Amino acid sequence: MPKHNQTEVLVVGAGPVGMMTALLAAQHGLRTAIIDLKSRTARHSYACALHPASLALLARAGLLPDVIKLGLRVETVALFDGGAIQTRLNLGDLPGEHPFAVVLPQFLLEELLEEKLRAAGVQVQWHRCLAHFEQDDQGVDAVIEKLAPSARDCSIPDSGAGARKTVKLHAGFLIGADGHNSFVRRQLGIPWLSAGEPQFFAVHEIATVEPLDREVKLLFNGAGLSALWPLSENKCRWSFQITASEAGRELVLHDHNGPIVVEPPNDHDTLDQLRRFLAERAPWFKATVNDILWVACAGFNPAVAGRFGQGRCWLAGDAAHQTGPAGMQSMNLGLGEAADLADKLKTILRDQGRMDGLQDYRLAHEAQWKRLLGLQIPAQPVTCSSPWATQHLPTLLASLPVSGHDLDLLLQKL
Repeated sequence: MPKHNQTEVLVVGAGPVGMMTALLAAQHGLRTAIIDLKSRTARHSYACALHPASLALLARAGLLPDVIKLGLRVETVALFDGGAIQTRLNLGDLPGEHPFAVVLPQFLLEELLEEKLRAAGVQVQWHRCLAHFEQDDQGVDAVIEKLAPSARDCSIPDSGAGARKTVKLHAGFLIGADGHNSFVRRQLGIPWLSAGEPQFFAVHEIATVEPLDREVKLLFNGAGLSALWPLSENKCRWSFQITASEAGRELVLHDHNGPIVVEPPNDHDTLDQLRRFLAERAPWFKATVNDILWVACAGFNPAVAGRFGQGRCWLAGDAAHQTGPAGMQSMNLGLGEAADLADKLKTILRDQGRMDGLQDYRLAHEAQWKRLLGLQIPAQPVTCSSPWATQHLPTLLASLPVSGHDLDLLLQKL
């Protein structure tokens, strides 16, 4: 096969996790290709915050100064029980060089990653679809389809002349970072392990007249979890957990392979809904709503992949796990998976390391997600001095904007 049809790492999916995987692999000196169905970086996003651990990875990739410049620094998390504050956690108490979170719209993060990829000699190949792949001990043979601008999905025929051109590519390793409905995961025959019933959230991004404080607020009450994330001085995002019946029949009957978005019927209904949620769940929120910038109803199916890969094909990010939006866990832990994969591939491809290292990746990240989703009891259970925190521990694990050792340290302060 011609050398230009060979690469060491093929990444499928150019979201934050896929681009981080490709960038770190390229910075290790690995020949890397990355493809995506879309025509460009994201326009809308649910993920909008970067954990302290993610900031350390972005510093390693050379992106942190731009992230901090463009983003909003957040240092505290307030926990509410009903309408009253229960406690406040300070991210500044965490160890490390970056004891804070940064709120940054996903499209800006993706633009920074794509620019850094270009500087590393890697061009994201947009409008590319992984149509088929087979693996053996030597690598992965992939069939990639070039889609016409009008084409949206490999599974939908396009009658336009010349809509699709097929390219064969041999890769040493294939990384599926292709989202909740991952083609890579499905072709590997990896099932989801469900961690409970689907969760639905009404999401409102709003502008306010009065300035907002720079604090994440998580609200626990009988109606479910609600989360407030500041986006800028006069902008924030509210996510209110709702029931399946409130979400609506169209949303509930949709295939729950990933976040599902349905726009509300009209502005009047949207404003009434927002006022009702705020009155019932956050009576202390007194800021005047100046404008509703973006609204959606989203469904999440808490689950983890039965395994994170096999042989020379591996999963990262949303392709391997799903959870609710409050703590932005899926993207942030996905960035950690990206870094771990890039490091292990470099060890195998450049340092004559053993393939067994990828089993270490699988075991570590599968265990982390099973713990977060309540599918296994941690070897060292977190001890919370507060009975309230113990009661809400399953929700807190997946909702705080920290992970790993930082999560344990923060929970111990409750």
